Amino acid sequence: MRIIKTVIQVTVLGAVFMILLTVSAGAGINGISGTTFNLTATTGHVSTPDGGSYLIWGYANGAGLAQYPGPTLVVNQGALVTVKLTNSLTVAGTGVAPNVSIVFPGHQAKVLPGNSGVPGVLTREAIPGGTVSYQFKATNPGTYTYYSGTDSALQLEMGLFGAIIVRPSSGSNFAYNHQDTRFEQEYLFLLSEMDPRVHQRVEQFGPESMAATDYLANFFPVLWFINGRAAPDTMSDAGVPWLPNQPYNSMPRMHPGEKLLMRIVGGGRDLHPFHHHGSHSRVIARDGRLLQSAPGRGPDLSHEVFTVQSQPGSTIDTIFEWTGKGLGWDIYGTPAEGPEFVHTCTTNDGDDFDDTTFEYCPDHYQPIPVQLPITQELTFGGFYSGSPFLGLLGSLPPGEGGLNPNGGYTYMWHSHTEKEMTNYDIFPGGMMTMLVIEAPGVPIP
Repeated sequence: MRIIKTVIQVTVLGAVFMILLTVSAGAGINGISGTTFNLTATTGHVSTPDGGSYLIWGYANGAGLAQYPGPTLVVNQGALVTVKLTNSLTVAGTGVAPNVSIVFPGHQAKVLPGNSGVPGVLTREAIPGGTVSYQFKATNPGTYTYYSGTDSALQLEMGLFGAIIVRPSSGSNFAYNHQDTRFEQEYLFLLSEMDPRVHQRVEQFGPESMAATDYLANFFPVLWFINGRAAPDTMSDAGVPWLPNQPYNSMPRMHPGEKLLMRIVGGGRDLHPFHHHGSHSRVIARDGRLLQSAPGRGPDLSHEVFTVQSQPGSTIDTIFEWTGKGLGWDIYGTPAEGPEFVHTCTTNDGDDFDDTTFEYCPDHYQPIPVQLPITQELTFGGFYSGSPFLGLLGSLPPGEGGLNPNGGYTYMWHSHTEKEMTNYDIFPGGMMTMLVIEAPGVPIP
């Protein structure tokens, strides 16, 4: 992110209330789209912010690098999806690489004849150097996971898992085929954990050496990830070159009044209570099934939560909104702060929110009900813009701030199991990221 140093208070993109750009809906989720996917199980290494580097087994897109997690597969409802898996795993020394496979919870998958692999406990498997092809129809929209059905305790820990998104026939800005599931932004939060002892043992002595340990029975993770990254790497851009095996980031951004769809996937073997500051969210679906009392009703069984209880192998879809209602003061400032704060609050639909900026009109021109401290009495975080008002930048000491160039409001989103906010006992880190509420007119990439 670029660093912006300011000496006077300015508005983002000029006067926010004078020039409001048309904002395109729907921040996309990184992944690969289509109906035919060629995945390769191969080896790689992940980096952690505490300086660690650990062997993984990951699914790759074709001949690409192993990914942690595997590629997110994005398909349309009704599509006939084919996934060809090639086993290119290698192991230490003279050991033999294991078979691998994929299972697709929520879908009725079959194995294609002529490329059917060998029998396994849960599904057909690809032997080392071999392939197996699976096929399923994406009947129901929603969020799903996929993972290895072979020696799952080890192979999930090593990284053989990913997410599937089935887009409904209603369109890409709907989670399901109902108006109440419409959204403007969407983000994936695939939660996982890691016990480095397992990865180090496999790298040095091969997977067969795990039988001489109790690591899988007495699992003890010390690293936690969102989309394969631990904080602060979660907030770096997607596809940064220094994280070649961890291409997906997880830093949600939205505007006031928008609906943000959170697609939460339990990718590991532990429970993770994912807490989102700023507002409650509404759970609309679990495991790719809308929470409705009857077909066509929409999410009439939805409910609000302030922490999403993510379970292993399960998916949860929630819709999050932020409006500023309840703060008790004008998020855009008052005339007392200067002429750049003069703005209107106009609503023509009777919902108490400005039609353009989504300001909560009962708070219009209400001052902040505290005496703001002077700059010399503040401790500055990297996300502080120098101003308490949305879309504004203020004076900051040299070298301070810089992570919030548009003057957004920021909220920490993180695991509510406190130890999961560390990287090998180093705080802050782990299963943590930031939500940024951007001012109207600021583009969401």
